[in-house]
Amino acid sequence: MDNRSSRRDFFKRGFAGAAALAVPPAARRLFGRTRPAGSASRVPFTLGLASYTCREFGLDDTLAMARRVGLARISLKDVHLPLTASDAEIAASVARIRGAGLVPYGCGVIYMKTPAEVERAFAYAKAGGIGTIIGVPDHELLPLAEKKVRGSGIKFAIHNHGPGDPLYPTPGSVLERIKGMDPRVGLCLDIGHCLRAGIDPAEAAEAAAARLLDVHLKDVTEASKDGGPVEAGRGVIDIPRFLRTLIKLGYRGTASFEYEKDGKDPLPGLAESAGYVRGVLAALQEAL
Repeated sequence: MDNRSSRRDFFKRGFAGAAALAVPPAARRLFGRTRPAGSASRVPFTLGLASYTCREFGLDDTLAMARRVGLARISLKDVHLPLTASDAEIAASVARIRGAGLVPYGCGVIYMKTPAEVERAFAYAKAGGIGTIIGVPDHELLPLAEKKVRGSGIKFAIHNHGPGDPLYPTPGSVLERIKGMDPRVGLCLDIGHCLRAGIDPAEAAEAAAARLLDVHLKDVTEASKDGGPVEAGRGVIDIPRFLRTLIKLGYRGTASFEYEKDGKDPLPGLAESAGYVRGVLAALQEAL
C-alpha cells in the first residue's frame, strides 16, 4: 500500500484520536487501554511514550502530555529521571509516575561505555521496578549486560541508531552481536533510523521475531541518512504495513512514540501521530 494513500485512507480515523485531547482519559485509551464493554482487541501490543519526546519539559509536564493523548505507558529518558539519582529519589519519581496513572515500563536510551555504567543502569532499573532497559552498550560490554539480565530478570533492548552510528547502525547489526545470548537480550526497533539505513521496518521486525523487545514509533521525511522527523503518516514509512506485521508476529510489548520534531512544543505533533496510529489500528482491527 502506498503510504500517501494509506494516510488518506486512515486519516479520518486518526483525526478522531487527535481530537481525543478534549475527551476524558478513561474514554480515549484505545489500545492503551480502555475499550467498550464487550469489545475484544486483536492488537496484542500497547502504545506508549518515549519521554525523550518531551525532553524540553520536566517530568510532571511530560506525564500530563502523555495523559492528554491517552498513553498509559512510558519509557523514561534520564532527563526525566537522572541516572545519578539515589534509590530513594528513583522510588519517589516512580511513585509520582504511577500516581499519575502511568506505568514506567522502560528506561533509556542509556549509553554504556564502561562496566560501571552497565552496573549503574541495571541498579537504576531495579530501584524503579522498571522491566526493560533500552541501551547502547559498547560491544565488549555485551557479556556483562547478558550476565546482569540473567541475574536480575530485567530485559535489555539494544537500540539501532541509523547510518553513521559506529556501534548499531541497523537492527541486523544488533541481532548479529547478540546471537546465542539469553532471549531477554534483544532489540529496541527504532523504525525511523531503520528506514534511514535503507531497511524496511516491517522486514526488520520479522527478522527480530522473539528478540523484538521494544519499538520506537515515528516517521521520517525520506529513506536516507538525511531523513528528518515528521508527524506519523506524513512521512515515507509504511506505518500500516509495520503495524500489521507487529500484529502478525503477536508482539506483546510496547510501541512507544518517540516524536523528535518540535522539541519545544511536541504536543500537537504527538497528538496527530497518536491519532493517526490509532486510526490505522482501528481499521486493521476491523479487517481482522
